[in-house]
Amino acid sequence: MAQIGQPLAEIFGHLTTDQSDRAERYRSHRLCPFNNKVPNCTKDKAKDPLGVCSIYHENEPVITCPIRFRQDWIIADDAASFFFNETETWSSLTEVRLNDSNGKSTGNIDVVLVAYDDRGKVLNFGALEIQAVYISGNVREPFHYYMRDPRGRASMDWSKEPNYPRPDYLSSSRKRLVPQLVYKGGILNNWKKKVAVALNKSFFDTLPSLKQAPKRDADIAWLIYDLKLSREKNQEPERYYLTKIDEVFTEFEPALLSITTSSPGNVEDFIKLLQEKLDEQLETPPKNQTIEGPF
Repeated sequence: MAQIGQPLAEIFGHLTTDQSDRAERYRSHRLCPFNNKVPNCTKDKAKDPLGVCSIYHENEPVITCPIRFRQDWIIADDAASFFFNETETWSSLTEVRLNDSNGKSTGNIDVVLVAYDDRGKVLNFGALEIQAVYISGNVREPFHYYMRDPRGRASMDWSKEPNYPRPDYLSSSRKRLVPQLVYKGGILNNWKKKVAVALNKSFFDTLPSLKQAPKRDADIAWLIYDLKLSREKNQEPERYYLTKIDEVFTEFEPALLSITTSSPGNVEDFIKLLQEKLDEQLETPPKNQTIEGPF
């Protein structure tokens, strides 16, 4: 299959090739169709939002905006089925601050699902974290280029441009996922509260193999999603819909250990590198200059 040269998959919730009245309205008004806290997209900058929901990598869409996972709130339904039994009544709260024992913030929990009784009293809760993928390269430049002419540049070829945007899975796990599990996850696990993590299948596939546990014994549910093309009616343009591909259940400590433990390379390769650097140092002695008559 030929490589797609257009790096942008979805702009303000619609395919770049979607020229329907609805798509044009969302682009012109910078709207978000995925349950953002306000009607508009606020990614990166509120006044000049970076309305890229997903990018293409190896011809497949990869979600780069955490709000994109909120489509129809299916992630809340999937998390609730892990946290609660079918008879419990629950609701969801977004961006809830979590403090440590010193009263210092460890960050906001993306979504807290709360089970409550008929009087509205909290009975139980679980935390849902959303892990979108960081981008390496420059995505704002092709975004602005496309937005200046959405019709003429719907299938533009950006592949020859410098800093072509690509998903950075390593940074996504080290800079985002691991800190979330260490700090926020550590507190929640100490409280014996469950955590669900929603992420793209392509991101999950880059993680180390996780030792699975029965659902009833698990501390973490890994909710794995992809974007699938579909249309609600024959006359409507195709759109990507968030679709759950799989779910994996793990205990907290084994999962954290797997993700935070680096896979060791060959020690002989490292010794070889040390030898090369040592040889280079010994072959090039430092130059000592004598300053005559310093006093």
